Amino acid sequence: MVAMTVVVDLDGVVWRGDRPIPGSAEALDRLRAAGRSIVFLTNNSAPTRAANVAKLESFGVKASPDEVRSAAQAAALLVEPGERALLCAGEGVREALQDRGATVVAEGEADVVVVGWHVEFDFDRLTVAMRAVLGGARLVGTNEDATYPVPDGVLPGGGALLAAVSYASGARPVVAGKPHEPIVRLLKEQTDDVELVIGDRPTTDGLLARRLGVPYALVRTGIVAPGEPVEGKAPDLDEVDLSAVVDRLIGS
Repeated sequence: MVAMTVVVDLDGVVWRGDRPIPGSAEALDRLRAAGRSIVFLTNNSAPTRAANVAKLESFGVKASPDEVRSAAQAAALLVEPGERALLCAGEGVREALQDRGATVVAEGEADVVVVGWHVEFDFDRLTVAMRAVLGGARLVGTNEDATYPVPDGVLPGGGALLAAVSYASGARPVVAGKPHEPIVRLLKEQTDDVELVIGDRPTTDGLLARRLGVPYALVRTGIVAPGEPVEGKAPDLDEVDLSAVVDRLIGS
């Protein structure tokens, strides 16, 4: 019998920045013990796959590299092997592009500019990316999340950086991450038996679940605070945290 798969977001679900969310590691252990497979699927393209695995393990979460997917790998699907890709993103995107067989450059002419979340983004990086797009490069964004949750609030997200490059260059980007088609394709390459999507952002995780035709569980440890109304279609499950979702799914 093939185990059903639960898709779990990372930022705002398992951790906020450098702090684990209490109860998440134990909840994931209970999911595995109940026979579920887990795919960690994040729109944060900055970390490499090994960095995500190491962070999970440091918080007591068992994970293998094959279980971790991100918008970095989804964005790489939009780049052809051998193309010249200008990196305006973190090391996770560099890794994914190199695995794809692209030539990664920091400046100059390019076939494609890939923008993702990275704290090093500044005016010079914006200028380099804008000029490459004005020179004819396609514009690809790993995701369009406006914010990124951290322990003391939120930071500008990858979508904020993408918006700057898009506005400056006048180009409309193709977006790879949740809930768009490239990350759906990335997920379906790994599994076709998704039971549930768990995440903190209805506009990404929730819409991904709708595209997959499966239920969506909202946790209120990330972007949507407890008691805050949810715009659009209500989630199938609406719980305080990951542990409460697992309680509902498999019993406490």
